[in-house]
Amino acid sequence: MQNDTIIQNMDRTDGGLTRNVRGFAVVKRSVVVGGHKTSVSLEDAFWTSLKDIATRRGLPLSTQIDAIDRARKTANLSSAIRLFVLDYFRTRAITSVFIGERQPSPSAVPV
Repeated sequence: MQNDTIIQNMDRTDGGLTRNVRGFAVVKRSVVVGGHKTSVSLEDAFWTSLKDIATRRGLPLSTQIDAIDRARKTANLSSAIRLFVLDYFRTRAITSVFIGERQPSPSAVPV
């Protein structure tokens, strides 16, 4: 159950450069967490990332949000989701670096 409300899409000019602010717009959605309906406001990039994570894990988005809600250590669910997404991709980046370091460099492999 999702009700998307996107804050107005605006363009802003800073020093002659025009930036599209839509990527920074906060999207407010209604979700069911622990059997009760609540709203969560996140930037579009976090919604997209959260959906991607849930898909990669084979979970419905509502199940992923419920798991974050149960494990959170902050009073604000939106903040908990942002921290979860950050931690997920930070862990993936670190894991990728470590895996890459374990492999021999192409110059070290005998031909």
